[in-house]
Amino acid sequence: MREIALHVLDLVQNSLRAGARLIKVEIVEDTHLDSLVITIKDDGCGMERALLEKVLDPFTTTRTTRKVGLGLPLLKMAAERAAGELSIDSKPGEGTVVTARFQHSHIDRMPLGDMAGSMLTAIISNPAVDVVYRHRVDQRAWEVDTRTIKAEVGEEALTLPVVIQWLKSYLEQGVSYLYGGVVENEIS
Repeated sequence: MREIALHVLDLVQNSLRAGARLIKVEIVEDTHLDSLVITIKDDGCGMERALLEKVLDPFTTTRTTRKVGLGLPLLKMAAERAAGELSIDSKPGEGTVVTARFQHSHIDRMPLGDMAGSMLTAIISNPAVDVVYRHRVDQRAWEVDTRTIKAEVGEEALTLPVVIQWLKSYLEQGVSYLYGGVVENEIS
């Protein structure tokens, strides 16, 4: 994977396979502390200790379609290459929290990438699952919560082209705001 956003999307897919009904994605970029922290938390089935101890081995996977699981090992390698680390906390029946830390300015840190596109994909491909996306860059923070959107337009509307286009624009504006732009169409 060439960007962190694709790792985030992979982790969201892991959460979905674990039966999550609520997935929280949080990104904190602190240029003063020179850190980038990505946290994905879900309320899925969680992992037994035996699986948790092996999950970073690329030859360990719960999938039946292939015999390798490279997502977490590749993210761990990417974090470590950028003077960071990866941690996983999981409890059966309670869910999983994956946290990846990077040195923000490290020359080997891959770019964050298209977070708006990754989050749009996560939201519209799984309208029954709630997704909360929080992103902070220094003092600027922005959030989208599908529970709020569903309260306004209904769960089934998340698959309508007009809602998808609005959501795409809203996500792009939110990410733009974080890096110095303005948000024009906030949800009421």
